[in-house]
Amino acid sequence: MTEKRNLKQYVYNAILEDIFELRLKPGDILNEKTLVERFGCSKSPVREALLTLCNENVLRSMPRYGYEVIRLTSQDIREMMELRMTLETGFLQRYYKTITEEQIAQLEEINRKCMDDRYNAWEHWEYNMQFHQQLMDFWNNAYASGALQICLLSQKRAYVQSYWEKDKNARYSIDTRHHEAIIKALREKDLEALMEAFRKDYHDFGGPDSFTLS
Repeated sequence: MTEKRNLKQYVYNAILEDIFELRLKPGDILNEKTLVERFGCSKSPVREALLTLCNENVLRSMPRYGYEVIRLTSQDIREMMELRMTLETGFLQRYYKTITEEQIAQLEEINRKCMDDRYNAWEHWEYNMQFHQQLMDFWNNAYASGALQICLLSQKRAYVQSYWEKDKNARYSIDTRHHEAIIKALREKDLEALMEAFRKDYHDFGGPDSFTLS
């Protein structure tokens, strides 16, 4: 059973990586037979990986044809940002007073990497995800942390699909410039400033009101 789970996770990760690296693009079709041959395994872990990706809205099942890589729409992005705003700021309003100096130091360490323009686009987005995921993890709610993780991975696909393709020479730290304000507001237990910093941080991704896809 453990081997089967590991195979499923391997296939799942490989397909996601192909999408993130643009080896698979929106509209491309995957089929079980090709994947079984590629990974040299049985149909079961391949099918489980494909079904998981369908459940996460990465792929769309097309009976007797295959699995299509879904193109994210502007509405998808707005809905992701609405979910993130509701989830992250909701927990912040409830627990921001409980954050410790040690936890703030962990955020500062991650943010130093977010602001370092020597990292490439992939590395920058991973550190940006780490910043938000770490903050959510402080509240010790596994369900909320899991929901945020799925949303952040979907937003990574949005970057791949549109944002990064538009400007390969962008200074990626511009997307995380409001992290310092978030940290400052957390340290000062200033809820109003914290909510404002989060709104600006969301807007730098494109924001629920302005993000468009080509």
